[in-house]
Amino acid sequence: MTAQLINGYEVVIGFETHTQLATQSKIFSRASTAFGAEPNTQASPVDLALPGTLPVMNKKAVECAIKLGLALGSHVAPQSVFARKNYFYPDLPKGYQISQFEIPVVQGGDVSFYLEEGKETVRKTVRLVRAHLEEDAGKSVHDEFIGQSGIDLNRAGTPLLEIVTEPDMRSTAEAVAYAKELHKIVTWIGICDGNMQEGSFRCDANVSVRKPGGPLGTRREIKNLNSFKNMQIAIDYEIRWQIEELEDGRAIQQATVLFNPDTGETRAMRTKEDSADYRYFPDPDLPPLVVAESWVQEVKAAMPELPRQRAERFVADYQLPEYDATTLTQSQAMADYFEAAAKACGQPKLASNWVMGEISRRLNNEEIGMDAVKVSAAQLAALISRIQDGTISNNAAKQVFEALWTGEGADVDAVIETKGLKQMNDSGALEKIIDEVIAANPANVEQYKAGKDKAFNALVGQVMKASKGKANPGQVNELLKAKLG
Repeated sequence: MTAQLINGYEVVIGFETHTQLATQSKIFSRASTAFGAEPNTQASPVDLALPGTLPVMNKKAVECAIKLGLALGSHVAPQSVFARKNYFYPDLPKGYQISQFEIPVVQGGDVSFYLEEGKETVRKTVRLVRAHLEEDAGKSVHDEFIGQSGIDLNRAGTPLLEIVTEPDMRSTAEAVAYAKELHKIVTWIGICDGNMQEGSFRCDANVSVRKPGGPLGTRREIKNLNSFKNMQIAIDYEIRWQIEELEDGRAIQQATVLFNPDTGETRAMRTKEDSADYRYFPDPDLPPLVVAESWVQEVKAAMPELPRQRAERFVADYQLPEYDATTLTQSQAMADYFEAAAKACGQPKLASNWVMGEISRRLNNEEIGMDAVKVSAAQLAALISRIQDGTISNNAAKQVFEALWTGEGADVDAVIETKGLKQMNDSGALEKIIDEVIAANPANVEQYKAGKDKAFNALVGQVMKASKGKANPGQVNELLKAKLG
């Protein structure tokens, strides 16, 4: 589809995502990566590059890189090289960062996702340039001191995978959808906890605009976007700002910018450097990183079913719509929950409706995850089975669910019995109620026979009221139509 234009300009977006790897120690030292420790208590001599120290590669970090490469269809380089990226900043104690430049460990690949465009659901694919291993810098603290800044080096040396895309995104919606999909993948395969507030998943968005068909515009990089909401606001603002600058006859200067969530605006922090400014050269203390094919195959054998694969299987095995399958694979926990419930009750579509509906609504309202869901998959399956076999109505099912969720009851059948929620399926008793309703509502009977459907619905309502909501609606419709001829 043709890219959407904003005031006659095409938007071009690329991403660099810093994914903190789920290792217990740092990438080149044994120092802890635990979050929340007292400042400067987890910075080892190796992380600070003190004289006489040498970095040693963390094997677990390399394994995480292999997993990502396999998940994204990338090439895992059999040999890659570490380089020193030189720049000077207070929270970079070495004066350089160990990273990868010319030969990264993960090369190519792509991330695909679905996006609503009007009334269509469109599949989008963003190509990846690379994903390279590197160490994190420390942290400058500006808001806890008056007239000065503090430096916390606990984060220095924490292992990262920097995932770099081609400039393939053409709207804020695409950019946010890509980030969400990547977040889902790295958490699904277990290489990152995905906690954006703690800095485990930080996105930098390179944004530029151009006239359709023209050369790429000058980009500005929005640093450290740590929520999907902020990502959307920041990119939207940056797009508007750049278009206004160009329309006013001013040129865009390449720069690194920060987003202020209080004002919803971006502001330039520094002129953006290019690779030559960093004076990359191979790190003399680290040999080339060699990844044997046998190791790649070993990691591949232990990989979980990926979200896209699982969604495709849900469509094939359970005949779910693509939308349901994609929604249910937002997390491994949700996919596992749905599948357990669907298998137990044999009604996958109903299970999908409950998980995407009532369960998701309550999780959102209470701001909890699937790990804290208060109705087990077995309980949900039992509830669905009682709806399906006519024991309870849909309205009664909501009352049972409420009791299960709040802990008022634990067994579906016991709750139904205690609350007297069983549907009246005795046709003899129902016929008696229907006869009484017909006799008491001659006007509605005549209107129905005259072709007014609303009159029939009114009669159904009277039957349901007389049965105190316990009559089976389907049975009521069938018997009432038979009696009215």
